[in-house]
Amino acid sequence: MKGAMEEGSNKCEWPKTRTTLMVELKKMGRIAAPMVATTVLQYLLQVVSVMMVGHLNQLSLSSVAIATSLTNVSGFSILSGMAGGLETLCGQAYGAQQFEKFGIYTYTAIISLTMVSAPISIIWTFMDKILILLGQDITISLEARTYALWLIPALFGSAILKPLTRFFQTQSLIFPMIISSFIVLCFHGVTCWTLVFKLGLGHVGAAISFSLGTWLNVIILFFFVKYSSACEKTRVPFSKKAFLGIKEFFGLAVPSAAMVCLKWWACELLVLLAGLFQDPKLETSVLSICLTISTLHFTISYGLGAATSTRVSNELGAGNSKAVRFSVCTATILAVAEALIITGILFGCRNVLGYAYTHDSEVVHYVAIMSPFICASIFTDSLQAVLSGVARGSGWQHVGAYVNLGAFYLVGVPIGVVLGFIAHFRAKGLWIGIVAGSIVQTIFLSIITALTNWKKQSMMARERIFDATSSDESVTDRNIG
Repeated sequence: MKGAMEEGSNKCEWPKTRTTLMVELKKMGRIAAPMVATTVLQYLLQVVSVMMVGHLNQLSLSSVAIATSLTNVSGFSILSGMAGGLETLCGQAYGAQQFEKFGIYTYTAIISLTMVSAPISIIWTFMDKILILLGQDITISLEARTYALWLIPALFGSAILKPLTRFFQTQSLIFPMIISSFIVLCFHGVTCWTLVFKLGLGHVGAAISFSLGTWLNVIILFFFVKYSSACEKTRVPFSKKAFLGIKEFFGLAVPSAAMVCLKWWACELLVLLAGLFQDPKLETSVLSICLTISTLHFTISYGLGAATSTRVSNELGAGNSKAVRFSVCTATILAVAEALIITGILFGCRNVLGYAYTHDSEVVHYVAIMSPFICASIFTDSLQAVLSGVARGSGWQHVGAYVNLGAFYLVGVPIGVVLGFIAHFRAKGLWIGIVAGSIVQTIFLSIITALTNWKKQSMMARERIFDATSSDESVTDRNIG
């Protein structure tokens, strides 16, 4: 009798679970798919710049490639990482229906990122000296500095754009970002061609076009916030409260930036180390191709990570701890499925993959040898994108930062150096180090996620939002008194 009852209960539970799974998949898909499109469109801005400049001369191409790499590492990646703090604050505030707090957090982020942009822009003005110290050609260094200087307006534009994108993302309003990104890409293509070739500004024209495109994106999204009924609840006037939350924002933004940048910097470091091998041109080219493939895949995994962060933060803010657990499981299933598809395609095309980047048969053969390791890296990247999204949505970025620090600088880079230089595996050894670091990162983030008490996290999220609201109200009352 008891067995029959349990069997009947299981039959009732399965349709309910399946329905819940389909609902969650739809919610994830509505965020992830548009975020992938948005990320690809934004990524293509830099691709267009490099392609345009590449038709000028080798000096311009080299200087722009180096400047793009350094400005990403030292500027844009930091701002993007710091804006991840809003995925916790805005996401949880939206879930808790604290819409005024949601808007104030966005203002706080814009102020904070603008403050950070100032010292970064000063560093960029000395880029030529930094590059010369790193052993780069003087002419290339000077050209790279000029390009970086004209990107400074884009840096300050990004200080507004990054929080705005999180403003839309955390309330699942992705469509405006797709529209704005598409318009900006078309604008950049036409403007970049005009400035580079017709007006003869060369690589400086590409930088000016990129900066103009960034500000155009800001303006489009700003007008959508101001006039769209979809933002009616979260559209709040600027107030002094935005300055009161700077400390709280930095407490989440700094470790969030560390999560993004630590792996990025480790990859760039290993590419630089490839220049010390006996055939630096071959080794650096192969690692650059591997990194490019990994970055292209990031546009997909980032969308899934953003969807995970939004779902987790919204449900935590709403106090739905059971829904959070289900969202994490659903996102993990999607990540595994996506990783299997992408790695299957890449491995199947391993012998021709290199031809997408070069006609050099030696490089193509080397890329084919590297393909299994690229596939392993992509698989772990898919999982860690979801797990990092969980971290940002939950507010434990500081834990993720420590994990990334240990995974890549205590494990990944040392293993890469040993295998690359001592074991003479060259570029393959360096990339195996990245894979090892990614595996360690994924394992630890998985363990932390599995052991997380979501009910406690939900209580902490609501305390963060409502305690901050009460604190702001008391400050306002004192000022009035």
